[in-house]
Amino acid sequence: MQRYKLTLEYDGSGFVGWQRQINGLGVQEAIEQSIESFCGESVTVFGSGRTDAGVHAMAQVAHFDIKKVTDSDTVRDALNYYLKKGTISVLAAEAVSQDFHSRFSATNRSYLYRIVSRRGPITFDSGRVWWVPANLDVVAMRQASQVLVGKHDFSTFRAAECQADGPVKTLDEIRVDQAPYPGGLEIRIHVRAKSFLYHQVRNFAGSLKLVGEGRWSINDFETAFKATDRSQGGPTAPPEGLYFVKVAY
Repeated sequence: MQRYKLTLEYDGSGFVGWQRQINGLGVQEAIEQSIESFCGESVTVFGSGRTDAGVHAMAQVAHFDIKKVTDSDTVRDALNYYLKKGTISVLAAEAVSQDFHSRFSATNRSYLYRIVSRRGPITFDSGRVWWVPANLDVVAMRQASQVLVGKHDFSTFRAAECQADGPVKTLDEIRVDQAPYPGGLEIRIHVRAKSFLYHQVRNFAGSLKLVGEGRWSINDFETAFKATDRSQGGPTAPPEGLYFVKVAY
């Protein structure tokens, strides 16, 4: 058996999320189907982390084992041939040892959340950003975000359905920056940690938006965070603005 590591890019709009589910096609299942079409083997593909329906990935990592004797370039090209065009792309395939595990070998994961602040509706990036038709104070959002860095109880930003053992996580980095966007501004929230709670990043974005709108002060944000109570937090931002950026090993 040979283990292969895949680096994947995908548009999550047409999927029920990463994980195989009975209510629609997951990214995991689509890749497993392409592997079976390529070599006739039924395998399980393991991802470095799950993404929800509508969430995208720039460099998701996964692995699987097959018996077929082949090479990395052939694996990459064959899977791309069988995958639905324009939704999933295998950027790279690499033969690795059996010691490698896409999830358990990871040391940290990075996500990006994109918000577009402008009055006009979104066209080209529809389904890929959170459109907020209001001016946002990026400086205030950046200042508020820094209270999140470090090891904390993140219950305020933890979804009720979260299956993690507990709410304590260590956030290594959060950055809020901005860039010009036609007719407005794009605000990007970058986060990095070893692991995250369910909806944690989307809940960060929803609460920081309240700061940007002036509905919350920076102190309000910190008070909500320290309450360790989801009901005190802001709304959950929509999935389409979230991107799995990369994973480190």
